[in-house]
Amino acid sequence: MTAINSLCVYCGSQVGNSPGHAEAAHRLGVMMAERDIVLVYGGGKIGVMGILADAVIDAGGRVIGIIPNHLQDSEVGHPGVSELLIVDSMHTRKRKMFELSDGFVTLPGGLGTLDETFEIITWKQLGLHDKPIIIVDVDGYWRPLLDLVQGIIANGYARPGVVDLFEVVPSVEGVFEALEAIPAPRIAARPERI
Repeated sequence: MTAINSLCVYCGSQVGNSPGHAEAAHRLGVMMAERDIVLVYGGGKIGVMGILADAVIDAGGRVIGIIPNHLQDSEVGHPGVSELLIVDSMHTRKRKMFELSDGFVTLPGGLGTLDETFEIITWKQLGLHDKPIIIVDVDGYWRPLLDLVQGIIANGYARPGVVDLFEVVPSVEGVFEALEAIPAPRIAARPERI
């Protein structure tokens, strides 16, 4: 496997209804700080993303937040992060998150989290990168997404191999086990094509 110095984590700007989601975000943040892995995330101090960032900060870790200026007020940029980059657009945000990260983790979240996850998987399918992508299926939250992918395959819109573009783990503890098992990237990232 390749060295993981930073992870981009996609997650919700809301807390959601399940206490397990917040607990998973907190635990992941602590585990990242313990491993000296930099958190790259959407920059907000609210929702699951705020819990995650606070956990990394409280455990002595480094956090880079990236937030578009139009969301600075509604998502409320986190003032306690190591570095907060305010960018001009969602596209710039996603590209910068990609450039600063050695891998990607998806926790529970809403439509924005789903958008970011699908996009990073699609970029990998297109050969723009070969970085690890891990979906944390806390309490079966992402089961409908995984069923959708299987439906896409069954209907002939994707090859069965698309499921190999990402790993699915049931808990945040599985993130680091999966990262250890994933081989080093076979292709260099091509951010100039994004």
